[in-house]
Amino acid sequence: MSSVTIFVIIGAVAGGFVQGLSGFAFGLIAMAFWAWSVEPQLAGPMVVFGSLLGQILSVGAIRESFSLWRAAPFIVGGLIGVPLGVLALAYIDTTMFKAAVGALLATWSPIMLLARRLPYVSIGGRIADGVVGLIGGVMGGLGGLTGPAPTLWCVLRGWDRNTQRAVFQSFNTVMQAATLAAYAVGGLITLDVLKMFALIAPAMLVPNLIGVRLYARFSDAAFRAVVLLLLGMSGVALLVASVPVLLHR
Repeated sequence: MSSVTIFVIIGAVAGGFVQGLSGFAFGLIAMAFWAWSVEPQLAGPMVVFGSLLGQILSVGAIRESFSLWRAAPFIVGGLIGVPLGVLALAYIDTTMFKAAVGALLATWSPIMLLARRLPYVSIGGRIADGVVGLIGGVMGGLGGLTGPAPTLWCVLRGWDRNTQRAVFQSFNTVMQAATLAAYAVGGLITLDVLKMFALIAPAMLVPNLIGVRLYARFSDAAFRAVVLLLLGMSGVALLVASVPVLLHR
């Protein structure tokens, strides 16, 4: 077994477990292993595939709380936002964009994590939810960052953990399915990518289901802490990847 295969399997196991537990963050965890061993042109489709498969495997965690009425504004906004983000690529420095998002997440998430009382947002209704979905879609088109905006918004809405997860997991599932379809149409799903998919799927199956089992034992406060911690880690990862590039310009 080659070192690349080992790293791919370890990344899939770790990412699958964390996604089963939290409903997101597969790419954040898996790329901690894959970034050093997998070529960039393979890593993108691998992350999207693993994330989508993880969402499907853990659908049981959101089955009873899923509400199309609640999730629809996010999803519609996201589907509108993705092509807008792609169009904006020609005008925006994506490295600077990722650094700015990373700084926001790395700063704001710990503040919310340590706060005694979170600043819950009740205004805006479904229109505000749709705008957040739009922002998530634009961020996805710009840099593959569909998740942070709706995930953080669900925390600020003050919803219980099941409602939060049902919304952002539904949103991420649709966004990742659309992205994977776009990769396929664009010819990015090569034989080498399919071989990686064949490693990822069985490796993440059991860890993902174990994560879902543990999620069922979490309180709302514990789940909120996990979400904010992972968002903060995402911010740090974005800063680590983007700041050195900016400094060497």
